[in-house]
Amino acid sequence: MTDCVFCKIIAGEIPSTNVFRSEEVTAFRDLHPAAPTHILIVPNRHIDSVNALTSGDEGLIGRLFTTAKQIAAQEGIAESGYRLVINTNAHAGQTIFHLHLHLLGGAPMKSLMG
Repeated sequence: MTDCVFCKIIAGEIPSTNVFRSEEVTAFRDLHPAAPTHILIVPNRHIDSVNALTSGDEGLIGRLFTTAKQIAAQEGIAESGYRLVINTNAHAGQTIFHLHLHLLGGAPMKSLMG
């Protein structure tokens, strides 16, 4: 999608602080963190939201979560705990319509998003 900020990050058109990259998934630090560790994990293929997923995406969704587990370990927050959040559509707080998983941690959670 030409106007999607996450697609532009994945394509290297917008700079980001990447922490993981594979053929299917990219993870980068959130520009406006809601916790000391706030990383966005996104599929490299544009998918608007959870509502746009198909049964063919089940493997990809699993990779988002196993990537989150791997990153939590490398960031040193796996043992103390972390939160994974996916917002779907406007009422849930989704502001960028490219499916993404928030990985939040590094301190005790005090509110819904950190």
